[in-house]
Amino acid sequence: MESRRYVIVGGSAAGMAAAVAIRDHDPHGSVRVLSDEADAPYFRPLIPFVVSRKKSVADMFLRGRGPYRAQGIELSLGVRAERIDSPARRLVTDHGETIPYDRLLIATGSRPNIPAGISGLEHQGVFALRTLEDARQAARRAEETTRAVMLGGGLLNLKAAFALLERGIEVTLVVYSAEVLSQLMEPADALLIRRALDQAGLRILTGCSAGHILGGDRGVSGVVLDDGRELPCQMVCIGKGVRPNTEWLDAGAIKVDRGVVVDKHTHASIPDVYAAGDVAVTYDPITGAPIITGLWTNAVEMGRCAGANMAGYPSVYGGTFGVLNATQVARMPFVSMGIVHTAGTEYETWCRGSADAYRKLVFTPDGDRLVGALFVGDITNAGLYRLVIRERMQVGGMKRQLVDHRLHYGHLLCARDRG
Repeated sequence: MESRRYVIVGGSAAGMAAAVAIRDHDPHGSVRVLSDEADAPYFRPLIPFVVSRKKSVADMFLRGRGPYRAQGIELSLGVRAERIDSPARRLVTDHGETIPYDRLLIATGSRPNIPAGISGLEHQGVFALRTLEDARQAARRAEETTRAVMLGGGLLNLKAAFALLERGIEVTLVVYSAEVLSQLMEPADALLIRRALDQAGLRILTGCSAGHILGGDRGVSGVVLDDGRELPCQMVCIGKGVRPNTEWLDAGAIKVDRGVVVDKHTHASIPDVYAAGDVAVTYDPITGAPIITGLWTNAVEMGRCAGANMAGYPSVYGGTFGVLNATQVARMPFVSMGIVHTAGTEYETWCRGSADAYRKLVFTPDGDRLVGALFVGDITNAGLYRLVIRERMQVGGMKRQLVDHRLHYGHLLCARDRG
């Protein structure tokens, strides 16, 4: 039997997890990973720390090219895929190379979502902080920056804002929504985080957006808001979400609905082609709805599943919550998971707060299943709540323990036994 030829398009979380999984299951097949970036695979969530100088560029790399090569994984950097010739089982690159494959993985990730209608994006000093090269350039620009404006109140922009604050830069966050982190919680849920951000010295303007970026020979000089206010600055960071990198795919040949549509085995709609990570459509196990998520952990898990399936070892990907994040901002830890936006719905909601902690639990309208949870300040046992949500447990007699934050693993064992 001839050895298989595995080709992976994308050298980040999903692509590299798949490559390692393939090699774990198939020690003989050839594995080639293409990346359109010049850098070896790196840990993207650390990008803000490169800007703050807390991490060096060398700290970012997952392994470097040598260890992958030792595993028989070939990395081709600075190479962009242009199209898939599915009938011939070949991939065509921007270098004019035609690469034959037996199994192909699409793991091209996502790119920054740049809002339409903002002019002046071409000025030096405008960043989206998506790649390691973005981080290098932003770190250099920060050396001549005293004021920065961040467009967007999402998690990545908040982390980038603190990276700049730590370098002594005055930072203004411009948020179109009523409050920061609007994708992860409702305005009333964000009060403790907002207080921590204010105390840290971050200036936040809500309910407004940028219309024009000012600049000249020395780059960015300011931002004009939609209400006419002008914010002087030497740097602008745009963090308005991401969109899947599917523009190179022939939508007539492969099914694309925002992202690449896959089944539970991560198989796409054409033979022997798979997709994983930010570029793929997965589903929310709570609602059953198709979703696209930019979480690193999801990309790794999905990539491992794809790699196993490509190597002939059946594996099922169980989806991920539409909302799932565990991190901290301004030294305030929080976990947000499942359904957390309940305004105008019939979900049963329990909220409890103190001076330094806040919890929100969301149950189905009949109160029988936990479908969402938010922990701010005190995130003790958040993992147990995630298990209750993911396994769709009937809460029954342990509901009081859930609400009173007295849940322990024994309650889950009893609930499983009853199920």
